[in-house]
Amino acid sequence: MKRNYLTLVIGLLLALIFGALLFCFQVRQTEIALVTTFGKPSRDKTEPGLYFKWPWPVEKVQTFDKRIQNFESKNEETLTKDSYNVLFAIYVGWTINDPALFRERFGGSVPRAENDLDGLLRSAKNAVVGQHPFSHFISTDEKELKFEDVEKEILAAVQPQAKANYGVDIRFLGIKRIGLPESITQKVFDRMKEERQRVVQKLQADGDKQASDIRNEANKQRSEILSKADKRVGEIRSEAEAEVGKQLSVFNQNPELASFLVKRDALEQILKERTTLIFDQRTTPFDLLNGAKSDDKK
Repeated sequence: MKRNYLTLVIGLLLALIFGALLFCFQVRQTEIALVTTFGKPSRDKTEPGLYFKWPWPVEKVQTFDKRIQNFESKNEETLTKDSYNVLFAIYVGWTINDPALFRERFGGSVPRAENDLDGLLRSAKNAVVGQHPFSHFISTDEKELKFEDVEKEILAAVQPQAKANYGVDIRFLGIKRIGLPESITQKVFDRMKEERQRVVQKLQADGDKQASDIRNEANKQRSEILSKADKRVGEIRSEAEAEVGKQLSVFNQNPELASFLVKRDALEQILKERTTLIFDQRTTPFDLLNGAKSDDKK
């Protein structure tokens, strides 16, 4: 009895598993599923989970990887607006956003999709680069470089076509490498040398102008200072002459007083410090002391 019950349970479990395999399918986190009904796409499932389906041959489920696929184009020559050949390599990250169209176009094959993407990128790259001069890619002046603008223009050119024709979404795009063919390398170096020389000449000219301005300003200030100094010297000389004139007028009226004052000032200067003097009493201005001594005796 127990054996029959166990056999029944196992049979039911096997039937459930077989039924689940026939009538259900699972979508993983990294997948996107396309359900076809009699070979024609009927619906797709982008969210992970367990879903119902009719068993084959009514419905069939095909899954695709919905993670970002990385792809890099070949390093090929492209002509710039001013007729320079430049080597470019472009990288892109893309995902499947329309599994029905992707299946119809490529049969679900990623290599086939990347082969067509390579051609699409080549056409867009040649068109966009052909609208930019060489200096937007290689230049000694950082302000002239336009890498981000070029990348945005290429992305804007390929993204709508990739969605409409391939069923894929270009998530990001960038320039991976830029190179120069050997045939134009020396020309580019000569051009960069000329540009650098022009920069040097401009800096030298600016430096010479600044030096000239500083020199002129210094000469101007020097002239102003000398002019003020000469004016002040003249004023001091006039004041001194006027004062001397006043003193001479007084001295002419009383010559003896003038002589006395001159001698007194000389003695004050000599006797500022403690000094031992040996002199002739008749020597000027020491004769003043001799006269004072005679006056004291009197």
